[in-house]
Amino acid sequence: MSELFGYIVSGLVTGAVFAVMASGLTLSYSATGVFNFAHGAVGFLAALLFFELNAGLGLPAWTAGLVAVGLFSPLLGYVLHRAMFRGLAQAGETAQIVGTIGLTIALPALGLWIVDLVAEPFGLPRADATSLPHGLGPYPAVTFTFGGVHLDSDQLITFAFAVLAAAGLWAFMRHTPYGLRMRASVDRRRLATLRGIDADASSAMAWTLGSALAGLAGVLAVSTLGLDSTAFTVMLFVSATAAVFGRLRSIPWTFAAGLGLGVVQNLVAGYADFAEDVTGLRTAVPVILLFAGLILLNRSKERVAGSAAEDAPPPDHLAGLPMWRRRLPWALGLAVLLAWTLTRSADDFYVSVVAQGLVLALIFCSFVVVTGIGGMVNLAQASFASMAALTCGWAFSSGLPLPVAILLGVLGATAVGVLVALPALRLGGRILTLATLALALLADQVLFQIDAFSNGTIGWPLPAISLGFTDTTDPRVRVVLLLALIGLVGLLVRNLERSASGRAILAVRSAPAAATTSGVSAPRTKIMLFALASGIAGLGGVLFATFKGSVTATDLPAFAGFVWLAVVVLQGVRRIGGAVLGGLIAAVFPELLAGWHISAHAGAILFGLGGMILARHPDGVLAQMAESRYRRRVGRQRREGAAAIQREAAAAAAPVTAAVAAPRPEEGRPVPDALFRLENVVAGYGDVTVLRGVDLAVRPGEVVALLGANGAGKSTTCAVAAGDLPVTAGRVILDGVDVTSWPAHRRAGAGVLLAPEGRGVFPGLSVDENLRTWLADPGPVYERMPQLARRRGVAAGALSGGEQQLLTLAPALVRPPRVLIADEPSLGLAPLVAEQVFEVFAELRARGVALLLVEEKATSALRLADTVVFMRLGRATWTGPRAEVDGARLAAAYLGVS
Repeated sequence: MSELFGYIVSGLVTGAVFAVMASGLTLSYSATGVFNFAHGAVGFLAALLFFELNAGLGLPAWTAGLVAVGLFSPLLGYVLHRAMFRGLAQAGETAQIVGTIGLTIALPALGLWIVDLVAEPFGLPRADATSLPHGLGPYPAVTFTFGGVHLDSDQLITFAFAVLAAAGLWAFMRHTPYGLRMRASVDRRRLATLRGIDADASSAMAWTLGSALAGLAGVLAVSTLGLDSTAFTVMLFVSATAAVFGRLRSIPWTFAAGLGLGVVQNLVAGYADFAEDVTGLRTAVPVILLFAGLILLNRSKERVAGSAAEDAPPPDHLAGLPMWRRRLPWALGLAVLLAWTLTRSADDFYVSVVAQGLVLALIFCSFVVVTGIGGMVNLAQASFASMAALTCGWAFSSGLPLPVAILLGVLGATAVGVLVALPALRLGGRILTLATLALALLADQVLFQIDAFSNGTIGWPLPAISLGFTDTTDPRVRVVLLLALIGLVGLLVRNLERSASGRAILAVRSAPAAATTSGVSAPRTKIMLFALASGIAGLGGVLFATFKGSVTATDLPAFAGFVWLAVVVLQGVRRIGGAVLGGLIAAVFPELLAGWHISAHAGAILFGLGGMILARHPDGVLAQMAESRYRRRVGRQRREGAAAIQREAAAAAAPVTAAVAAPRPEEGRPVPDALFRLENVVAGYGDVTVLRGVDLAVRPGEVVALLGANGAGKSTTCAVAAGDLPVTAGRVILDGVDVTSWPAHRRAGAGVLLAPEGRGVFPGLSVDENLRTWLADPGPVYERMPQLARRRGVAAGALSGGEQQLLTLAPALVRPPRVLIADEPSLGLAPLVAEQVFEVFAELRARGVALLLVEEKATSALRLADTVVFMRLGRATWTGPRAEVDGARLAAAYLGVS
């Protein structure tokens, strides 16, 4: 019994580190929507700084830990937010994953490079994987005994800090205004900005706190893991298991799962005798639990990876060019490469390096299929390549001819790809990414460790491929062969995109539910993509092994796929050219750095900088230049078009203003007593101009009803007024101040409140928490609306439509805004509830609030309105007092006739 107790207690200590790391991961993800694969790298940097301060400069452990955790780690999180993370938050999932993978590689390299530079001048110890620093406790550690279980001071400190960190973080998120703002920003980021919350500042705080937790985990774990950056990355994925069991939302559940994970791992190591018969099974327990948690707890109930709303295929900015112009650079590049290759000798070193790069390029083509076309991020491609190579080696050593062995290897990889595709039928996005990585790690730690399959550390020998007149011992032959195979794969991908199957893939990627109702089988489409991609990766793996002359289980590790994806996406994962460029860079660049005697860390650091570039250009390097030219051209066209629209609007202003009851802006003169106005505003979405010179003015205590047919531009006008949509031309004025450049949260802070179309509530927050995003004390709201008081602890998403709309408007009764913009407030409401809503508007008008009202029920709006504006095709076609609106004019506005 004491042995069991010992395993549990020591497991709790180990799990405490997982819990701290997982809590930081959950915090940053829940607050920003970005799953930070570099979380472990941040912990490594904190541990490295702690080691250098403590062992190098002689600072006490507590002082060094305070600097590393309390100062350095939060500052690093803030810098990364400013430089990269806030851009990634608006990018697709693929760019988010790859950008943080880039940091995973770059941050440890940057830290180690800095240590190499300053070690000699400052007398600091050089850090490597063999270094084993002391912990935060006294050295040598003091041992305590509890119920026959021995724990040292470092273990007790680890557990105590973990509990304090989790409790403090939970209290911060649940019981402080800052935590409420962070949760609101996650729940509905756009609505949070409209409520005056600076979502960017909330994200910065989340990254600051998350990095501090990563630093704490790193310092607590450094005495066990040493200064091995790979070990910290592995710890991240083990901790991700706990985060998954907390559904990447709940910090208490995440913390409990981290503790449980440590206990389970210890119990399996101590009692699971059956695990001794399966190599690597004991160490693979966290990976197995991660995969099980992903499957059981994270089934995608709505949309899946790569849907149009999240990671839409980019526009083709070269579409206007003739085909020969688009193909010419690649044709010239191919010709130069072939000419250079064929003029070199057979023993030329760099020809072999180029051949190695083209092998990687062939494997990278599999990412183009599954990620670029299919929109699914798969990190198991290295395992597919390794599976094919080991299968080929085993088959050839069993006496089969090499062509048959190669075929079996490719088929084996394809079969494994189909098996890996099965989770893709249930999962999507970053959850699928973690699942494929878990399977890849499981293959590395268990399947590829079976001696009968991998032949132990010796591996399988493989001969060169004979082509009759020559063989692949000549690197020039390899280059030509690989270029031919990549060309065939490129042709296959091009035909796939243009075929009925390609259209089915795009349909499943863009709108899975719609594709299913149209008769497209999403499971069959996904399985086909995974099978094709794994077959391509398998072919590349076989060629890698035959060119090398042998294959072992460690030649193509699972973490290689982690890096490969990042390399391809940085160049452009949606294009075969990106795969080719990525493969050549991955092979040639390290050799060039070594030849120039530049630190090996430089390549990894530059790779991380590429991740920062990706935050701004998610479609990769190849698309960046074309996109830049396109944006310059479109920007010039927009400015010219906006100026022309404004001139047209000015010319048409006379008939519009003839019926205006109050003065309007003419010849640049401001409207007397107007609190809020739009002046000749031009705005739209992307390349589409919606508003074409809109003029609008609202005075205190006045209700302006904005009426018109669907598509007239009413909701766009509301978005522009609230700062939710930037203007192309024109001005937005609030009480004489030009607020055109102000973001939505700043306008809300100045008193401009938008009640958006639909329901302006945070569905994941309670009624009380919704009110507190605008009010310091919601008590007066409960006095006015007892129905909300009775449901103060209920999530707003569980309220009825009428209750949600009242919850949206109730704060304005207690803390009236200066300007209230209501977009379709009665949409979907019962008549009685709609009447209550309009009573709230009448009360606000009486209290001097300027109201801009967009309403589908024209009769309700007209009963309340003082001034009416009719819109048609993005222009205000008539403005006048309510008394001058008759049935004919109303019908003309809604039917779109003059």
